Parts: sequence; structure tokens; C-alpha cells
Amino acid sequence: MKLLVDENFRGTIVRGLLRRRPDLDLVRVPDVGLTGADDPTILAWAATEGRLVLTHDAATLIGHAYNRVAAGQAMPGIIVVHQDLAIGSVLDDLLLLIDASHEGEWNGRVIYLPLR
Repeated sequence: MKLLVDENFRGTIVRGLLRRRPDLDLVRVPDVGLTGADDPTILAWAATEGRLVLTHDAATLIGHAYNRVAAGQAMPGIIVVHQDLAIGSVLDDLLLLIDASHEGEWNGRVIYLPLR
């Protein structure tokens, strides 16, 4: 599974994911030159690259994602992580999703953490 991490996503979660899974195909918005880009641009890039988006932004990103789906545009999926969750449980949930999912399974969907 390929991931794109939103610009303001907690770095401790990213570092924890990479520590537990060094081979994870994960890039951050700044890594791909999209620092400061608006949500539609980030979603378009993620769709082109087939990357599921990790975000804390339930306020605006989700609306743009659903607009893409309604317009018949590709939307590879979004995982919204509540900011106040303990890092260990976030890592467990994310790795469960990654391990139990196949490529493209979350197209057009928004998943919220925690899973329980």
C-alpha cells in the first residue's frame, strides 16, 4: 500500500510507522513538492500516484474528497486520524489496515481512526 502523509500530520506517527515498517512506501506532502498546496491539489496528486492519504484534517480535506468522488474523479482513499489518540494505538490500527488491505481497496472511501 502506498501512502501520502498530509502536511500537518504528526511526525511522531510517521516516525513510528517507519520504525515498525522500514519498507513502507510512504511519502510526505513536503517530500513531493506540495508544501502549502491546497486540498484539491493534494488529492489530485494522490489519485495520480495511487496513494492513500493520511491526515488529521477532517474539516476540509474530506469535503474535497467527496467532491472528487461525486464528480467521478479518482480518489484513492483517506485515513483520518483523530489528533488526540495515543500513538501506540494509532500505529497498531494503521498497520492493521495496511497489512489487511489490498491495493485499491479503499478507493473512494474515508476511514476514521480509531477503528474500535
